[in-house]
Amino acid sequence: MGSYLNPGSVLFRGSLRSKIYVDKSGLIEKINDLICTEQKYVCVSRPRRFGKSMAANMLAAYYDREENTQNLFDKLLISQTESYKEHLNQYDVIRINMQQFLSITNSTDEMLELLQERILRELERKYPDCIKDGQLILSMMDIFSFTGHPFVILIDEWDCLFREYQQNRDAQKKYLDFLRVWLKDQDYVGLAYMTGILPIKKYGSHSALNMFTEYSMTDPGDMAQYFGFTEEEVKTLCREYDMSFEETKAWYDGYGLCTHSRYGDQYYSMYSPKSVVEAMLRHKFGTYWNQTETYEALKVYIQMNMDGLKDSVVKMLAGSSARINTGTFSNDMTTFATKDDVLTLLVHLGYLTYDSQKESVSIPNKEVSKEYVNAISTMDWKEVITSIEASRKLLEALWTMDEKAVAEGIDKAHKEISILQYNDENSLSCTINLAFYFAREYYTIIRELPTGKGYADICFIPRTLHADKPAAVIELKWDKNAHGAISQIKKKEYVDALKDYHGDLLLAGINYSKKIKKHSCVIEKMEMPILA
Repeated sequence: MGSYLNPGSVLFRGSLRSKIYVDKSGLIEKINDLICTEQKYVCVSRPRRFGKSMAANMLAAYYDREENTQNLFDKLLISQTESYKEHLNQYDVIRINMQQFLSITNSTDEMLELLQERILRELERKYPDCIKDGQLILSMMDIFSFTGHPFVILIDEWDCLFREYQQNRDAQKKYLDFLRVWLKDQDYVGLAYMTGILPIKKYGSHSALNMFTEYSMTDPGDMAQYFGFTEEEVKTLCREYDMSFEETKAWYDGYGLCTHSRYGDQYYSMYSPKSVVEAMLRHKFGTYWNQTETYEALKVYIQMNMDGLKDSVVKMLAGSSARINTGTFSNDMTTFATKDDVLTLLVHLGYLTYDSQKESVSIPNKEVSKEYVNAISTMDWKEVITSIEASRKLLEALWTMDEKAVAEGIDKAHKEISILQYNDENSLSCTINLAFYFAREYYTIIRELPTGKGYADICFIPRTLHADKPAAVIELKWDKNAHGAISQIKKKEYVDALKDYHGDLLLAGINYSKKIKKHSCVIEKMEMPILA
């Protein structure tokens, strides 16, 4: 067993021994279908702490032909598949964490030299008769000719050079060229599997690594469910650890991924695994995913002076989505032609989620939303952070049915976030949602809730842990009147959509007058029947 050649199962055994282990061995079946085929080049990109390294360790343990690991996998889902025994412990595995080599060297040349030297050393120890000229590629050719066993090459943190040498195009190109020569069209490659945060860098009209099939946050292919936790997996953990699934969903859900097949589309709502695990083990909801990196990383991108970027971020903070074109993104951290490129990067970093059907992005959950608030609190977006800070008082005014205070609070929010074009009911809705930002602490907020006779503009439904708070149905009017909004709620029976809710219910009508440029508010209280 070596550090890089056939590293064995030590790291994967550590995952299996952990207090929380979620079986993702179904990934192996997908990879087995690709190994030693034209599709043997796989690049998986996901945000930090989404289980990429664990998956690579699992693949290393499964394919490594120097260790019998059947006892590990017999207990897992992969053991129930037809390909299980066929590929188990059948390959020479080279497992590399590229970040390790980058961290202890001072240049790309030095990194690549050390990488080849260390792999060659272990190859020579195992196959001394095949190492003749000190060339990695030629040596691997000779070994494959001698053994007949293809190599499974696993590269973790493949994109670290692009993240740390962001401006050094020569270094990036040299690195990509090395990977291309080492991996492309080589008989000894049974599988080349790379993981990182970024998809493969584009150069001009082609990529040096165009043989790879990419599975990313914007196009996950059929691997959506294997990185991050699915909703069913989270429900199981919540039952085991006696934690509220509703709260877990509000804090950590929201990464929407879609898998397409001839049988139809499969949608997954994925959760940040690091955050879910920490919340379960600590029995406390909080911000865990980003503990290893400050909000400064996010701040760098959202404060870029690109047309419409600030507008889009404000709208997303208010709970809306922003349309984007992901096709112009160069898959690096410096080449930004438009705001869409910045927003696409934030998808890959985990700060946004992408809806492939609507071609739009949004902030996925409460945990990530807090990172945006942290970032803008140190920027020159004082008007936005002031509105967010005032949202607590505005919510309290709604609870106490202080119509004047609610109207004045929304007036103030409107003036403070005047960067939004305020000319229709959609912009009014955006202002209201940002003004009530603090409501997310207690409520599931639903915009345009379907009812029997239309759509309620905004509904605040208390999560179970906050059942003492009243629900609210808010109807918005543009240059009409607030009393008419209340009448519409009653006439169209919007309340019927909350028939399963039993507790205090507030009806709020909010209108904006173009003539006097002010909001008005009417609030009524209803008591929903309590079931015996």
